[in-house]
Amino acid sequence: MTASPATIAALQGALAAEHVAIFGYGVLGAHLLGVQRGNADQMWNAHRTRRDKLRSYVEAGGGTPVAAAPAYRLPSPISSSRAAAQLAARLEDGVAAGYAGLAGVTDPGLRRYAALAMQEATVRAVRWRGSPPSAFPGLTKAELYPKAEG
Repeated sequence: MTASPATIAALQGALAAEHVAIFGYGVLGAHLLGVQRGNADQMWNAHRTRRDKLRSYVEAGGGTPVAAAPAYRLPSPISSSRAAAQLAARLEDGVAAGYAGLAGVTDPGLRRYAALAMQEATVRAVRWRGSPPSAFPGLTKAELYPKAEG
Protein backbone atom coordinates (compact mmCIF):
# COMPACT_ATOMS: atom_id res chain seq x y z
CA MET A 1 0.00 0.00 0.00
CA THR A 2 1.47 3.33 -1.02
CA ALA A 3 0.14 6.34 0.84
CA SER A 4 -0.22 9.83 -0.56
CA PRO A 5 2.43 12.42 0.35
CA ALA A 6 -0.19 14.22 2.47
CA THR A 7 -0.94 11.05 4.43
CA ILE A 8 2.77 10.34 4.97
CA ALA A 9 3.27 13.94 6.15
CA ALA A 10 0.36 13.61 8.59
CA LEU A 11 1.74 10.32 9.91
CA GLN A 12 5.17 11.92 10.32
CA GLY A 13 3.64 14.84 12.25
CA ALA A 14 1.95 12.48 14.69
CA LEU A 15 5.15 10.43 14.96
CA ALA A 16 7.20 13.53 15.74
CA ALA A 17 4.73 14.45 18.52
CA GLU A 18 5.08 10.97 19.99
CA HIS A 19 8.88 11.31 19.96
CA VAL A 20 8.63 14.52 21.98
CA ALA A 21 6.21 12.93 24.47
CA ILE A 22 8.45 9.90 24.98
CA PHE A 23 11.45 12.12 25.66
CA GLY A 24 9.46 14.38 27.98
CA TYR A 25 8.04 11.51 30.01
CA GLY A 26 11.55 10.16 30.42
CA VAL A 27 12.61 13.45 31.98
CA LEU A 28 9.56 14.14 34.12
CA GLY A 29 9.34 10.60 35.47
CA ALA A 30 12.44 11.22 37.57
CA HIS A 31 10.52 13.89 39.52
CA LEU A 32 7.49 11.76 40.39
CA LEU A 33 6.83 9.21 43.11
CA GLY A 34 4.18 6.62 43.93
CA VAL A 35 0.97 6.68 41.94
CA GLN A 36 2.08 9.59 39.78
CA ARG A 37 5.24 7.71 38.82
CA GLY A 38 3.21 4.61 37.96
CA ASN A 39 0.82 6.70 35.85
CA ALA A 40 3.72 8.33 34.04
CA ASP A 41 5.26 4.93 33.30
CA GLN A 42 1.97 3.67 31.85
CA MET A 43 1.59 6.77 29.71
CA TRP A 44 5.21 6.56 28.56
CA ASN A 45 4.59 2.98 27.43
CA ALA A 46 1.36 3.99 25.67
CA HIS A 47 3.30 6.62 23.71
CA ARG A 48 5.99 4.09 22.82
CA THR A 49 3.32 1.71 21.51
CA ARG A 50 1.72 4.47 19.40
CA ARG A 51 5.17 5.52 18.12
CA ASP A 52 5.86 1.98 16.96
CA LYS A 53 2.46 1.73 15.25
CA LEU A 54 3.01 5.05 13.47
CA ARG A 55 6.42 3.88 12.27
CA SER A 56 4.80 0.80 10.77
CA TYR A 57 2.13 2.93 9.07
CA VAL A 58 4.78 5.20 7.54
CA GLU A 59 6.81 2.23 6.30
CA ALA A 60 3.71 0.49 4.91
CA GLY A 61 2.85 3.71 3.08
CA GLY A 62 6.27 3.78 1.42
CA GLY A 63 7.92 6.39 3.65
CA THR A 64 10.87 6.45 6.01
CA PRO A 65 9.82 7.23 9.59
CA VAL A 66 11.16 10.48 11.00
CA ALA A 67 13.76 9.80 13.67
CA ALA A 68 13.63 11.17 17.18
CA ALA A 69 16.00 13.98 18.02
CA PRO A 70 18.75 13.16 20.52
CA ALA A 71 17.15 15.67 22.90
CA TYR A 72 14.35 18.23 23.01
CA ARG A 73 14.18 21.62 24.70
CA LEU A 74 11.68 21.55 27.53
CA PRO A 75 9.48 24.63 28.07
CA SER A 76 10.63 25.04 31.67
CA PRO A 77 12.92 23.36 34.19
CA ILE A 78 11.44 20.44 36.10
CA SER A 79 12.18 20.77 39.78
CA SER A 80 9.05 19.38 41.44
CA SER A 81 6.24 16.92 40.97
CA ARG A 82 3.90 19.81 40.19
CA ALA A 83 6.19 21.07 37.41
CA ALA A 84 6.43 17.49 36.12
CA ALA A 85 2.62 17.21 35.99
CA GLN A 86 2.39 20.54 34.16
CA LEU A 87 4.92 19.34 31.61
CA ALA A 88 3.02 16.07 31.17
CA ALA A 89 -0.19 17.99 30.42
CA ARG A 90 1.64 20.15 27.86
CA LEU A 91 3.15 17.05 26.26
CA GLU A 92 -0.31 15.54 25.91
CA ASP A 93 -1.60 18.76 24.34
CA GLY A 94 1.23 18.47 21.83
CA VAL A 95 0.32 14.88 21.06
CA ALA A 96 -3.32 15.86 20.45
CA ALA A 97 -2.15 18.60 18.09
CA GLY A 98 0.20 16.16 16.36
CA TYR A 99 -2.68 13.85 15.54
CA ALA A 100 -4.96 16.64 14.31
CA GLY A 101 -3.47 16.50 10.81
CA LEU A 102 -3.84 12.74 10.68
CA ALA A 103 -7.53 13.03 11.57
CA GLY A 104 -8.06 14.77 8.21
CA VAL A 105 -6.58 12.16 5.86
CA THR A 106 -8.76 10.19 3.44
CA ASP A 107 -8.15 6.75 4.99
CA PRO A 108 -11.00 6.08 7.45
CA GLY A 109 -8.87 3.67 9.48
CA LEU A 110 -6.18 6.30 10.01
CA ARG A 111 -8.80 8.93 10.84
CA ARG A 112 -10.24 6.61 13.47
CA TYR A 113 -6.75 5.88 14.83
CA ALA A 114 -6.01 9.62 15.06
CA ALA A 115 -9.32 10.41 16.75
CA LEU A 116 -8.73 7.74 19.38
CA ALA A 117 -5.17 8.95 19.97
CA MET A 118 -6.39 12.54 20.37
CA GLN A 119 -9.07 11.42 22.79
CA GLU A 120 -6.55 9.46 24.88
CA ALA A 121 -4.10 12.39 24.94
CA THR A 122 -6.87 14.75 26.05
CA VAL A 123 -7.91 12.41 28.87
CA ARG A 124 -4.29 12.12 30.01
CA ALA A 125 -3.90 15.93 29.94
CA VAL A 126 -7.02 16.29 32.09
CA ARG A 127 -5.63 13.75 34.56
CA TRP A 128 -2.40 15.73 34.86
CA ARG A 129 -4.10 19.13 35.05
CA GLY A 130 -7.02 18.11 37.17
CA SER A 131 -9.30 20.33 35.08
CA PRO A 132 -11.32 19.97 31.88
CA PRO A 133 -9.66 20.69 28.53
CA SER A 134 -10.30 23.56 26.21
CA ALA A 135 -12.91 23.07 23.52
CA PHE A 136 -10.18 22.31 20.98
CA PRO A 137 -7.20 20.85 22.88
CA GLY A 138 -3.86 21.13 21.19
CA LEU A 139 -4.76 24.14 19.05
CA THR A 140 -3.23 27.52 19.81
CA LYS A 141 -5.24 30.75 19.96
CA ALA A 142 -3.68 31.76 16.63
CA GLU A 143 -4.98 28.55 15.05
CA LEU A 144 -8.43 28.98 16.60
CA TYR A 145 -8.72 32.66 15.72
CA PRO A 146 -6.72 33.32 12.55
CA LYS A 147 -6.36 36.94 11.55
CA ALA A 148 -8.46 37.90 8.58
CA GLU A 149 -6.44 38.72 5.50
CA GLY A 150 -7.52 41.80 3.87
